Amino acid sequence: MSSERLIYLPLGGAGEIGMNAYVYGYGEPGRERLILVDLGVAFPDMDTSPGVDLIFADITWLKERADRLEAVFVTHAHEDHVGAVAHCYEALGAPVYARAFTANIARRKMEEHGHPTEAVRTASPWPEQIKAGPFTIGFLPVSHSIPESAGLVIDSPAGRVVHTGDFKLDANPVVGEPFDPDLWAEVAKQGVKALVCDSTNVFSTHPGRSESEVGPEITRLVQDASGMVIATTFASNVARVKTLAEAGQRAGRSIVLLGRAMRRMIEAATETGILRDFPKVISAEEALDVPRQNLMLIVTGSQGERRAASAQLARGKYRGLEAKEGDLFLFSSKTIPGNERGVIRIMNQLSEKGVDVVDDSSGLYHVSGHANRPDLEKVHALVDPQMIIPMHGEHRHLREHAKLAEAGGRTGILAVNGTMLDLTGNAPKVVDYVETGRTYLDGTVKIGALDGVVRDRIRMALNGHVTVTVILDEEDEPLGEPWCDTMGLPEVGSSRAALIEVLEEDLNQFLMRAGAKTLRDDGKLEEGLRRIARQTAQAEIGKKPEVTVVVSRMR
Repeated sequence: MSSERLIYLPLGGAGEIGMNAYVYGYGEPGRERLILVDLGVAFPDMDTSPGVDLIFADITWLKERADRLEAVFVTHAHEDHVGAVAHCYEALGAPVYARAFTANIARRKMEEHGHPTEAVRTASPWPEQIKAGPFTIGFLPVSHSIPESAGLVIDSPAGRVVHTGDFKLDANPVVGEPFDPDLWAEVAKQGVKALVCDSTNVFSTHPGRSESEVGPEITRLVQDASGMVIATTFASNVARVKTLAEAGQRAGRSIVLLGRAMRRMIEAATETGILRDFPKVISAEEALDVPRQNLMLIVTGSQGERRAASAQLARGKYRGLEAKEGDLFLFSSKTIPGNERGVIRIMNQLSEKGVDVVDDSSGLYHVSGHANRPDLEKVHALVDPQMIIPMHGEHRHLREHAKLAEAGGRTGILAVNGTMLDLTGNAPKVVDYVETGRTYLDGTVKIGALDGVVRDRIRMALNGHVTVTVILDEEDEPLGEPWCDTMGLPEVGSSRAALIEVLEEDLNQFLMRAGAKTLRDDGKLEEGLRRIARQTAQAEIGKKPEVTVVVSRMR
């Protein structure tokens, strides 16, 4: 009996939405040859990760085994699937395979980071397959909210796995390929060991709607508008951007694309031949000479991003253009959980300008790119796998999807990030738990979630900061009084005196009382000064700030 096994290990994306990274391996335990499916990012927020630029999965486990990594396969060009490819390329060094549109986006990222663009290789769709160690992988076209999305057919000596990627059942997706049930049935005909499946919309009980259904509603809305129309959606949803542009064109409006990501996606779709007959666009400068009622702006920032075009228009002007009373602003998008505050802030700012804001609460102007519960059931039946492994979702999504699999008479298993499954037998088996977490891109530096940098930043944001400086002479005696600098703290406390003066007085009293042993020991001196500063601040303002003590000795 062979001791070789087929393993599945999510490092990101299983138990959260974002930063997808799924490892498959085949071989003797501990010596498996590996492939990685997707390498994406998540986006920070001011509450949990202030100042951070991007978040990706902690791939330490994979980096330590990079010599066993055959290749990276990217299912589609959404940032939560492709966004970390360039950031992690140096650590992994493996070739990256993707379909033409996704490869175009990935190469741009590689170029930005100074990595060789030829490391990204363009793959053709099924039935073409790519050999990667013990695996043979094919890209199976699916419909999603970005062009040329694909599931993966992963063949190994232990059987066939179908990894759906993000998908929906859409027979008319406007841009990109429709979901082809016959093709999926053909792939499943020889038997599928495991279906590793998108779980995002498992709680949505109605069948998913087609992208083509939103076009007529958007057209009616734009034609009825009297002022300038501004619309925002995910820049990567090329089909929706085209639908919006065509609605503006039908209403006799000039189209302006605002935001780097929006222009980049349309350029990539045009370069790769996916997007044809896109309405003519004009520049922001040209738009300044067009009457407002003849303009339609399609802008980035559907999730409330502070630096995106939507937020800048809500605050004031963007590239000379300004939203005014009587204009219409359409959110042709769904707000991702966690982004509600940013989106509502923009809505309120626009409302203060007299702009009419339309969101998707009616369900008329947006459709999801993910399969709903009835659609998942259809795919379960179509593929008829031996086992179903939910991925791409929060814990509650994965758990519900596993229940759905069991209800359909199939084996389902809940495997969150770090759970290594052995898929070799007739049922999935947990064989190991790997430590996983998050890596933050903070400026140009990668830091671990447990490094303390972000934690310290949050504590300073919550409590403020005091710097205490003390100078001692050659005989370890204080040279003058200590002085303080504060940040993020009120100037006056409960005693009605200046906070800095109260702090400096109490710190000086401590120094005057300190014995020679304390004054000679930097550690004890710093500890004492920090304790006094925090105690005084607590009494004065009800907060214990973060304190930095600087001890200088004249030697």
